[in-house]
Amino acid sequence: MRKKFFFQKAGLFVAATMLLGGCGQTQGTEDVMSDSTEAGNLSGELSGGKVPLTVWGAEEDEALLSEMIESFKANYAEMADFDITFVAQSESTCKDTLLGDPEAGADVFAFADDQLMVMVAAGVLEEVPDADNIKAANVEGAVSAASVGDTLYAYPMTADNGYFLYYNKAYFSEEDVKTLDAMLEVAAANEKKIVMDFSSGWYLYSFFGNTGMEVGLNEDGISNYCTWNATDGDIKGTDVAEAMLAIAENPGFASMEDGDFVAGVKDGSVIAGVSGVWNATALEEAWGKNYGAVKLPTYTCAGEQVQMASFAGYKMLGVNAYSANKEWAEKFAEWITNEENQTLRFEKRGQGPSNTKAGASEEVSKSPAIQALISQSQYASLQRIGAAYWDPVSEFGKTMAAGNPDQRDFQELLDTMVEAVTASNAL
Repeated sequence: MRKKFFFQKAGLFVAATMLLGGCGQTQGTEDVMSDSTEAGNLSGELSGGKVPLTVWGAEEDEALLSEMIESFKANYAEMADFDITFVAQSESTCKDTLLGDPEAGADVFAFADDQLMVMVAAGVLEEVPDADNIKAANVEGAVSAASVGDTLYAYPMTADNGYFLYYNKAYFSEEDVKTLDAMLEVAAANEKKIVMDFSSGWYLYSFFGNTGMEVGLNEDGISNYCTWNATDGDIKGTDVAEAMLAIAENPGFASMEDGDFVAGVKDGSVIAGVSGVWNATALEEAWGKNYGAVKLPTYTCAGEQVQMASFAGYKMLGVNAYSANKEWAEKFAEWITNEENQTLRFEKRGQGPSNTKAGASEEVSKSPAIQALISQSQYASLQRIGAAYWDPVSEFGKTMAAGNPDQRDFQELLDTMVEAVTASNAL
């Protein structure tokens, strides 16, 4: 029997983060402190004088990270003169940018957990020095995702890198949002759209994840196995392709990227869509009292209702092994991901904490988006796939979104996709 890195079910991880009970209290950024980052606890390895640091983070996090940078500088002002520069860098492509020239990369960088193994193999991630304290402060799933074996290589930052359904309550009832069929009927009748990004392999996992077909990493940690072109079983690969095409051709549906989804909500053309917590604030502002969020619906496939699945994961901070100011970079990464700053991240960006104390706050428990994520988590799996997955799955999704314009055989399309996904020479 071949050894595989199977997806771990993420439900317990997310739920544990959010439902630990108790109440949290937010401090102002001038008071943001954690026991492990107090100046009195610092080792003698930290140098003073001028300390330049470069930080990579998501463009939409710039204002938040700037606030955290200032609180860090204020807290350690007597120990060093910090020159900290923020540079926008997508969390999803951080690995590729860093590996292009590690020595020119940021001292501290945000990334999604599925990039960790390749970064570790390349030797660009510094081990976390205060691992026991970091492990104790964060939910088990986040710690596992940030580790290789027993070694912690990154600082958990969020436990919400998944997706679910947002909807406008002015159009849909609680019964409507249980099935995609019902929702599409409502949207079409109102000349509105339900959206999902068919060009994204991340979202397309939704249609295959609960069908009995599999995708994941082989034992080399790089190449993939994939059975999405299966020709046997209760649900075949062609059944999924037919279902996706039917959805794409429905007048109540549109394939849209995240940014266009939010724009459509604001102009009134979009009344529901699949996305994650990063859009919670914008959608709540747009829909007001009609703002709603729930787990993903079922969809019709091979004549039955199939619960849509999802990828789940974590976001974290890494320290560049080539950093000239490694010790200060480590302290900065610890600061950014401490309880108070994870609470601040939730308040400003709506992102669910990996820190157990921050995740137990009353504010988190009242978030419709976080609660939807928890509900979806029982149908979610950790994203553990190699780089060869993304482009062929994207191309398949684009073909479906366009209505299969060349009328290609579904089995041929699936076989071509699977062959590329499982190619052993793609890193």
